[in-house]
Amino acid sequence: MKRDAAPARLDVIDFASTAATLAGEEPVSGFPRVAAELAGAAETAPSAPGATGAPDVPSVRWTATGARRAGASGAVEPWLHLQADAVVPLICQRCLAPVDTALQVDRWFRFAPDEATAAVEDELADEDVLVAARDFALRELIEDELLMEIPFTPRHDVCPQPVRLTASDEAFDEGEGERANPFAVLGSLRPRKS
Repeated sequence: MKRDAAPARLDVIDFASTAATLAGEEPVSGFPRVAAELAGAAETAPSAPGATGAPDVPSVRWTATGARRAGASGAVEPWLHLQADAVVPLICQRCLAPVDTALQVDRWFRFAPDEATAAVEDELADEDVLVAARDFALRELIEDELLMEIPFTPRHDVCPQPVRLTASDEAFDEGEGERANPFAVLGSLRPRKS
C-alpha cells in the first residue's frame, strides 16, 4: 500500500501477521526533529534568480514491511523491516556551507510482548527489540532512525571554496602591538631623586 505519510499509529501485531507493506514519500518537514538539523529552511529558501518552478524540497522515502519470523527463543514473533532514505542539506564542518548528505536506513525490528521483556532481550539481541503495540508510532521510529544516520561531522569530500585554516588575524595582531603598558602611569607618581 502506497501512502503519502507514515501512519501515526500502527497495529504491529496485525501488520506482521498479514505480512503487510506500507510505503510513502513525504517532505522532511513532516519530521520536525530531522528538519531542525538541516542547513537553513529548505522549504522557505527562495529560488535562484531566473529559476523556474519550486525550490527542491528534500523528502523522505520509506517502506515498512511486517513479517512473522523466529526470534532468539525460536518462537515466531512479529517483526518489522524498515527502509528509509533521504538526501538532506547539512552544514559542512570544514567550510560551513551546505552539503547534501544521504541518509539511509535498512533495519529489522523484533517485537516483544512487554517493556520488561523488550529491555532484557534488546541487550542480548543483534536486532533492536521493541514493545509490540496496537498503536505503535511508526512515524517516530522513522524519524529516530533518520536522526541516528546523521553524521556527527558532516562535510564535503572537497569543499566548494578553499577552507581558510589560520589561527591568526591581522587586525588582532596589529592591535596587540599598540597596547600601552598599564603600569607606565605609576612611574610618574614616584618621587625622583635629585
